[in-house]
Order: sequence, then structure tokens, then C-alpha cells
Amino acid sequence: MIKKEKLTQKMTKTILASLIFFTSISFSQHKIKGIMVPKVKTDWVIVYKIEGTKQVFVNNTTLKTDSLKIGNKKEASSVFEITLPSYAKSGAYRATYALEGAGSVDFFYHKEDVTFRFNPQYPNETITFLKSDENKLYKEYLAKISTAQEKLDSIQIAAFQNPGLNSKESYKKALAKVLKTQQKYEELAKNKYIFPLVKATSRNNVPEIETSPNAYMEAMKTTYFDKIDFSNETLRNSSFITDRVADFVFYLNFSDDEKTQQNLYKEAIKKVLGKIKNQTYQKEIIEFIITQFEATKNLEIIDYLFENHYNKLPVNLQDAKFKKEKLALFATEIGRIAPDFSWTEKGKKMQLSTLNDATEYVLVFWSTSCSHCLREIPQLHTYLKDKKNIKVIAFALEKDATVWESFTKTNLFGWHNVLGLKKWENEVAKTYQIVSTPSYFVLDKNKKIIAKPDEIDDVKAFFNQK
Repeated sequence: MIKKEKLTQKMTKTILASLIFFTSISFSQHKIKGIMVPKVKTDWVIVYKIEGTKQVFVNNTTLKTDSLKIGNKKEASSVFEITLPSYAKSGAYRATYALEGAGSVDFFYHKEDVTFRFNPQYPNETITFLKSDENKLYKEYLAKISTAQEKLDSIQIAAFQNPGLNSKESYKKALAKVLKTQQKYEELAKNKYIFPLVKATSRNNVPEIETSPNAYMEAMKTTYFDKIDFSNETLRNSSFITDRVADFVFYLNFSDDEKTQQNLYKEAIKKVLGKIKNQTYQKEIIEFIITQFEATKNLEIIDYLFENHYNKLPVNLQDAKFKKEKLALFATEIGRIAPDFSWTEKGKKMQLSTLNDATEYVLVFWSTSCSHCLREIPQLHTYLKDKKNIKVIAFALEKDATVWESFTKTNLFGWHNVLGLKKWENEVAKTYQIVSTPSYFVLDKNKKIIAKPDEIDDVKAFFNQK
């Protein structure tokens, strides 16, 4: 019995030791360490994993101040270290340390510790990897292929600038260098996580030097996505594809003519979306492009994206909240039909969309509790009283009707006067995104918004220029 008990104890210890050993292999945790030189003002950093066009929270930590010796000097630095959870997947990650401007840096994680140093003002341009074979190799590749490609491009540009140059041989040699560099790093990256990125980065350069800039640009646009596999998870779960899509839509397709530019945008978008077979990912890319066009408030292209692409996705894939928010965001921009609303005037129900008593309208949101309004509204009344083709819809945002009723009876005759209770919480005010009073909108006879003057002088200037 004693021998059997000792044997059982020995076997149990062996099994436990084996379990601990294999668990440590299967679930080993890796560290991400970043060193920022010079030191940043913030004291936090958040690490996200990039998944498609979105970023998913992984972990956060505080920054510590340290000193780093650079040459003969010591410089203050900000340092962070995050241990990734054992279940962390390989992929592209982002360390964010500021909410605006250059406030993040990207790197790849694939079953190894990652340590890097960078200047927080120019993060991705200055990043140096101190630990991580994957990132070191990818950064080395980008530097080498960029140098080779820039040499090739410079020969091509010189030929455009001086057609008399005989650059055929130098172009062929430079092209051979690009191809050799690409082949070398594809071989080095063959069994690494970054392989799809290396493969997709290469350009389809024309085999012989071009004499026509238009032909060169057309060839570049035609072959731009040839090396990119839109179904590849490594490419999709990084910023690679979204960066390429943005470059293609906004930079490779350019015209000084506004109408031509809009058509180029549409053609570029159609080509991009035609490359994506997965409808879920297609949805993400459409949302990404819509968000990019927000900055310039390009309503024509945003409408085009919704009507011709987003709305044609399966209903279960469409994000109703996203669509509602984006359309509401631009509901009162110039070019839009003013959102409709109704009110009662002298016992009769009135509606903005059915008004037909003028060729132009001034819709002004104001309040009797607003000192600027009490100064500008009488001026507006005086300025427009003899302009019979212009009517005013004065929408008063009030907490109660008492003061408004008294003011309108003695001052604002001849106008369409609307009372909007609940003030800032009034539904019409929220639809028009009113955050201050007075707020002006000039409408044509069809109630399309044709101007958004800032103040009374701008209203006068708009009509005076006619």
C-alpha cells in the first residue's frame, strides 16, 4: 500500500509538471513595450487591435518617465509596457497616446515580444524596432523597396520633363532592382505573418519607360489593386487596405474640374467595391469611405454611396443607426431640401414644404431670451419689409409662450411666426442642429437650402449681391 501510494504521488507530480509546462507554451504571454523620445505630456496609452476598418480595445496603462542616453546627452522619455492577454491573436495593433493629431503608432504582433522607440510627434516615420523579427523585417523591406521604387519613379518623371533624354536602359536597370528587392523580401518573409503585406505592397510597374504622363497614370490606376487580395485576413485586419483605398479614391483619381472630379470619385468607388466579394467587408469599406467624405461635406458622393451601394446590401447587414446618424448630420447642409415642419398660424395649419408665397425664404431660429436676437431680428424685419419676394419664417425657441406672443404682435407682423417650445430640446431645433441663436437659413422657392449666413450682415450681403 505504501509503495502504491508513493507511486501515485509521483505520477501526480509528473502529470502536474507536464500540464504546467505545456500550458506555459500554449498560453505564453508577450509584452509590448514602447519608448517615446522626447517625453509626451499625456500619462496614458491605450492598445487596440485593428480589425477591418475598426479598432478593438485590448488594454491600457500609464506612461512612466525615464531617461534615455542619445549620443552624449540624456533625454527624458515616456515608457509604457503592456502584457498582452494569453488569447491575443496575431495581427496589426495600434498604441494610442493622444486624442488628436499624431497620437498613435502601428505595429504587428505575432507570437513574440515587441519593443520599439519613436518620436511621438512623427510616430510612424520614426519608429525603430528594438525587438520583434516580424516588425524589423517589414520595416527593413519598406525602406529598401521605397528606395528602389523612388529611383525608378525619378527616372520616369525626368523622362516626362525632358522627352529628349534616353532613359530606356537606366529605367530597365532600376526596374530590375525593384523586382530583385521584392523577390528577396518575399523569400525572407515567406513563413512569416507579414508575408501577405510584403506581397501586396509591390507595384505593377510598366515594363518600359512611358512617354505619356496620361498613359502612365492610367496604367497605374488600372493595375493598382492587382497584387492585393481583398479576402486575405492579414490585409483586412490592418490599415493596409483602407490606406490603399483612400489613396486610390482621393489621390490617384484627381481633376481640377469639379464635375469631372465627382465622376472620378464615383468610378473609383465602383472599382474598389467591385474588388470586394465579402459583403460584410464591403459594408465596412462603404462606411469607411462615407466617413472620409464627411470632412469635405461632399453630399453628392455621400448620397451616391448610400443610394447605389449601401442600400443595395442585404438589409440585415445595413446599420440603420449609422445611416440615420450620417443622413441627419448633413440634413441641413447647403443643397439639401430643408427638413419639413408644421405650425398653426391664425387658426390654420401651415407647413414649410407647401409654402408658396415667395420666391425665397429666410428661416431664422431665434429666442426672446437671446440679446443678439433682440438686436438682429428687428434689423432683419426692417431690411426685408419692402422685399415682397422674400418671406421670413421666424422659429422662436422658447421655454414658454408669454414673452414671444407679446413680441411678435408688436414687432414681427407680416412674417410666418412659429413657436418652438422646450427651447434647445425642441425636435425641429435638434433636426436643424441648432446650438446657438440666431441661426439663419436661406431657402429657394422649393425649400432647398441655398445659403447659411452667420449673422444679419451676411444675410444682407447675400441678397445685396443679386
